[in-house]
Amino acid sequence: MQSILKRFDFRRPWAAFRSARGCALVWLALSLGASTPTLAEEIEGVEFAAEVKAREVPLRLNAVGLLRYMVFIKAYVAALYLGPDVSPEQILDDVPRRLEIEYFYPIAQADFVSSTEETIRKNLSAEEFAAVETDVAKFNALYRSIEPGDRYALTYLPGIGTELALNGETLGVVPGTAFGRAVFSIWFGPAEIDASLKETLLQSR
Repeated sequence: MQSILKRFDFRRPWAAFRSARGCALVWLALSLGASTPTLAEEIEGVEFAAEVKAREVPLRLNAVGLLRYMVFIKAYVAALYLGPDVSPEQILDDVPRRLEIEYFYPIAQADFVSSTEETIRKNLSAEEFAAVETDVAKFNALYRSIEPGDRYALTYLPGIGTELALNGETLGVVPGTAFGRAVFSIWFGPAEIDASLKETLLQSR
């Protein structure tokens, strides 16, 4: 504060006023910035960041949701992230997106594999599935068994493909726009895994 005061010219009142006014504006801006930080969002005791980056592409949090199994069992919580200027309606287009899922129960690798193939088949025609079948097999080979508290992140970037990561560690990337659309159809396609979760994650902010 003393260094700021030294810069004031008290011999010229208008200069002092201008300096004081500028100082006040700076403090106001800092105060406003401090009072409106970018916060994480919490659901069922699990936090998801308000924004993440994928290969320097910023992805903003769109919504979080809970998947229940047989109504009473809380299976996992999920967060949908979208790229700049991407709306929820574009979820299966060639746009940057990420789905993060944190699990409350252990799940075996084999269960991920069977569920992934089964749900993708339900969302595609026989011809469409045949076009991505090899990619589905490559992706399924990336899965690992998980324990409660583990988090999978599924990220699609145009021109790069679909990355699967577990607890922040990249397991692999499968290229292709068609496969990216196919794997995200598990949650956002016409035969999605859970209609309530889909509606929640795709709500507009």
